[in-house]
Amino acid sequence: MATKADQDPALPASPGLLALRKALGNESKRLATFSAGDLGVELRAGPDALWAVARRSDGAGGLAIRVSLPASDAKFERLEPQPGDIARVRVSNGLGVQDIRLRIRSEEHASLRVIVRFTPTADTSLPFVPRDLFALGARDEPLAAKGTIEASQRGLNSGLLYFQLERPRFGNILYFQNLTSLNDYCLATETKPEDAVGGIWPELGFLLPTPPQRGAPEPKLLPAGQDFVVSDAILVLRPDFPSDERDSARHFLQMLGTAYKSLDLPPAEYRDWLRRAVRTLRDLDEAPEATIRHYGHRYVHPYTAAEYPDAMVQMSIVSALHDWGLWSGETHPLETEFMAGMGRFYDAKLGTIRRYLPNVGNDKDADAVDSWYLYHPLLNLGKLALNGNAKAKRLFLDSLDYGIRAAHHFGYKWPVQYKVTDFTVITETAGADGRGQTDVGGVYAWVMLQAFELTVDKRFLDEARAAIDAAIGLGFALNYQANLTAWGAAACMRLWRVTNRDVYLEQSYVYLASFFHNCEIWESRLGHAAHYSNFMGVTCLQDAPYMAIYECFDSFIAFERYLDDSGPDLEPAARMLLAEYCRYTLHRAIHYYPDELPPEAIAKEQRENNGHVDRKLSFPLEDLYPDGQPAGQVGQEIYGAGAAFIFASRAFHHVEDAPFLLYCDHFVRAIERTEPRTLVVTLDGGETCVAGLSLIRRKRRKLTPAKISTIDGDMLRAHETSADKVSFHVPANGRLLVSWE
Repeated sequence: MATKADQDPALPASPGLLALRKALGNESKRLATFSAGDLGVELRAGPDALWAVARRSDGAGGLAIRVSLPASDAKFERLEPQPGDIARVRVSNGLGVQDIRLRIRSEEHASLRVIVRFTPTADTSLPFVPRDLFALGARDEPLAAKGTIEASQRGLNSGLLYFQLERPRFGNILYFQNLTSLNDYCLATETKPEDAVGGIWPELGFLLPTPPQRGAPEPKLLPAGQDFVVSDAILVLRPDFPSDERDSARHFLQMLGTAYKSLDLPPAEYRDWLRRAVRTLRDLDEAPEATIRHYGHRYVHPYTAAEYPDAMVQMSIVSALHDWGLWSGETHPLETEFMAGMGRFYDAKLGTIRRYLPNVGNDKDADAVDSWYLYHPLLNLGKLALNGNAKAKRLFLDSLDYGIRAAHHFGYKWPVQYKVTDFTVITETAGADGRGQTDVGGVYAWVMLQAFELTVDKRFLDEARAAIDAAIGLGFALNYQANLTAWGAAACMRLWRVTNRDVYLEQSYVYLASFFHNCEIWESRLGHAAHYSNFMGVTCLQDAPYMAIYECFDSFIAFERYLDDSGPDLEPAARMLLAEYCRYTLHRAIHYYPDELPPEAIAKEQRENNGHVDRKLSFPLEDLYPDGQPAGQVGQEIYGAGAAFIFASRAFHHVEDAPFLLYCDHFVRAIERTEPRTLVVTLDGGETCVAGLSLIRRKRRKLTPAKISTIDGDMLRAHETSADKVSFHVPANGRLLVSWE
């Protein structure tokens, strides 16, 4: 929730604040001035540090960011700027040398980037470095500034702080610390940038992680002569204020998009999800650890040879197999076989799908259900029902009234867990933040919209609206579980299309802002994370330390629906961030599979009752960690096996009679055949972004020479060519001509 910041100038000041006052007073020297949009920026060398002070021309307050490490008795020297820099300064003293580069971008929103590199003179320990950002009130007094903090870094997610400086009326600010740049520093000091960006008003920004100062073990030192980035801060600034939480979310997405465009992005590589899908099909069918029989039917184990079958797990696999069947042109027998046993989860007395089968062991509470677990199986049943599956339609429709009663009982504000028999609450809130499952209303709304599409009964549309309306006011506290938040965004977009009420388009931005607040927009090389990618990954829960495969690919599906329903009115920054999330999902998610990781990167033991990890099986690990902890501590997640079918069916496209499959790491909006050997391919990713497009040789065919150009005729050169694959980097937004001989 947003935090109001209201300080009294009479309150005691911190050492950092006192240092700033000196830098703004007579004890400092102006080194340079420049502008960023309507901002004037002044570089001032104070007694202990270099500061950049940004003020508006109308005198409406300002910000001060310390752009060097604290350095007493320092010498400040202006250097010739490198390409892209607006200013460059060297700060040197007995501790070492700092090379400080400042960059300005004035596109949609003005931004200031500050990169600080430190080279110690001797092996050095930095015991404490204060936060680097202050809001300035009247007469440059920080304690006179008033504002609202909307969001700050959670755990090891993006190092961001989003706030408004309201008095004076300076505007909306996003502070983004590029944590990718800090890898070398964190590796050398054995630290991690957890909860590093935040603060207490008005002393905000980045708190450089430093080693514990306990004497034993001795803190890790920065070696002499080696340079380290100790800060890579991006400030995005806009003069206007949001009118409500929906407008604030839209501003956040726009400003995050501006920061994103400043980053040096990691490569997104081609992944052979088709091969992975075929292996997964084989293991689902043949591995004894994958399934178990009850009541004459075959059910999926949630983890490798472990845990009881449950409805969410079963339908997750059935739904993914269904998509695979649509892509391949024929229903796979496993879809039919797994679907055949779904009726055993239905409780006719209660009129709902239960989590467990009737014969679940006594070590489980057969009546307990997490709130989202009631609705997610219905979401996948609803999808199959809309595609003509009669059994899925019957189970879906027969369970709706109970689902609505639950929503009404809890007033569209669901607890974490309750009993299905009488709605008795087992767990009201999560311990981390004292909230229930705040985003269940989003997945509930999607289920109600499926019911409305299936029946044209307006009460289901009214239910969807009521659930989304009940979430208004939660702001950045909306996210409980990543995929539920993603489905909430999709439900809002669909509601906008159905009702033509702009409030639902706007509310979708609240869901997206909450989702991306929990995103890791940085690439870690800490610990075992050196063996996998976490870039654009999202922690599965609001307080979880890891990314999870199920939430990863289920969010991917939800965002496909969101973009399908969107149009030209969609905020461009939202479109770009979603497209980039999905692109990097295809790249990143391959590392959940244990055979893609070295054995030493995988946990030796798994959570109790969650089985074991078998590297030979093509089932993903549940958990990857940005700080490089061993992967798979939770278990090997068979219910995440649907990822391969989802990714393969979205990334690979059949082209009739062509010698290739077309692979693209963006959603392809349209493929039109204009000539026997010419296609027009339409992408709608970020306007300045890049997509990966490959032509993959079909079995028993030979790739013939091919060309790809923009619709304007600019030829694109392949960056990789082999007998089996030709790969291009193409504009992520627009139309492309693909032709072959």
